[in-house]
Amino acid sequence: MQQVQQREGSERMSWARAMIFAVGYFFIAAILIGQLPGYIYLQMTAATLEGMERGALGLGVTCLGLFAIIMVMMLLFDPKPVVSPIIFPGIGGVLSVAGIALMLWATLTGCTPQQQNCNQYFPTTNMHIASVLDGKFLWFQVNAIDFVMIGVALLGVGLAMIFYGVLAMREQTDPDRRDLGTTPAIRWMIIVSCVLLVVFLIFYTLVDINGLAYSLFPARPFFGQKLITTAAASMLGLALILAFGALALRLHYLMRPVRKRTMPGLYAIGALGLAQLGAILILTWLLAYPLVAWIHSWTFIGLGNYLTICALKTSVPASCAFSPQAGYLADAIVSTNFFAMLMAAIWAWKSNRNLVVIGSIVITTTIAVATLLIHTASDELLVGLLLTGGMLILAAIWTSVSRREFAVVGEKNLGCLGMWLVVGTCLFIYLAAFAFFSIPIFTNETEPNIPFVPGLVIGPHVGPHDQPIITASDAIAVLFILGILAAIQFYFLVRNRYRV
Repeated sequence: MQQVQQREGSERMSWARAMIFAVGYFFIAAILIGQLPGYIYLQMTAATLEGMERGALGLGVTCLGLFAIIMVMMLLFDPKPVVSPIIFPGIGGVLSVAGIALMLWATLTGCTPQQQNCNQYFPTTNMHIASVLDGKFLWFQVNAIDFVMIGVALLGVGLAMIFYGVLAMREQTDPDRRDLGTTPAIRWMIIVSCVLLVVFLIFYTLVDINGLAYSLFPARPFFGQKLITTAAASMLGLALILAFGALALRLHYLMRPVRKRTMPGLYAIGALGLAQLGAILILTWLLAYPLVAWIHSWTFIGLGNYLTICALKTSVPASCAFSPQAGYLADAIVSTNFFAMLMAAIWAWKSNRNLVVIGSIVITTTIAVATLLIHTASDELLVGLLLTGGMLILAAIWTSVSRREFAVVGEKNLGCLGMWLVVGTCLFIYLAAFAFFSIPIFTNETEPNIPFVPGLVIGPHVGPHDQPIITASDAIAVLFILGILAAIQFYFLVRNRYRV
């Protein structure tokens, strides 16, 4: 009986820590079971397979890129370096330079007011190279390959290699393997990243990029828009790098004392999860177009017409896409698998806690990076960077409370005031999240819950005979008001040290 009581006591935690865990898991469940299946359905049933091909490539590159980072961690910290750590900063530097060069080439060359995508996408409309099945390049449709997405992925993997290579070289001369917790460096990276994101939010609310370009460069508005977008993207990119650095460093400290127990789980997540899923998504990108042509030819109980729709019977598969029924089947498969994975995490919490914690952090990071890599279009990039930065900050804070912060059980039971602090803080965070995710207005993908149209001071540019666009800053106002209220209540919740 005494042992049972001790076991139960060890499971207790503070309400502040439990709330942060709850917010993280709610976010994962909402994206994996709600948003991601909806995105897949929309891309599968669109008029063309362009979005599905580019989305599958972005998601596949995300999974394979993070798998490469996990393999770097395995080679450097399992539990000692298998190869010389100095190799990885060199390789990472080459990949980073290549990624930056590819992004600059894709976004700053070949740009005209008529060709606003510059050299970002391949193949183009007027291109015909070894055309198969009416494709532009082999069987690929227009814009099937996104060079900006590939450049961002190369830059991210390269920076991660440099980061972990430097950490491994420092460990060779420092025998300390303690978990240092959330160090001042981690805190400052999170703070600076948050400040940069808030500054951009205020700027984005007050100023429309296109309207500002017409105001500053009336003779060359397209050049002005590219210049402003590049400057804003650079600032958001710095915020994203700082947030990712805080997450990576905190995860490094978290795993350092228990590497023998956490490294096998991390390898399993990378090899059996990310690598396999990435390979499936890359194959989907590679074979989606001929797959539609093959499925359309099925005559068994009418499956071909049931799973595909073709606008022109004389243009197969050029005018074909998946039917809503095929989208529903894909939704059911994706939702069921992710739901089963979340239920398995609950079941394995006590027996394999390290696997669940590491897996949750990796999945949150994957969701954040995927959000950026599938939204690199010129009209989506800034908001994609904003969302990714916010998600990485959530992951960094979540990782920070996994071992030390708010872990001490308080002496107070949860009374009436404590109940309101818990419920009220959760409610404010929930509503603030609705406001935050109302900011992006991605075409045919998201429906804003709270109105938001940027340009409160400098509005969107319209033609002389067009109706003015009415701006709305409701989402930003709700986000700041509820965010401040949630922070105040969370402060008192931490200060009172209520226990679960």
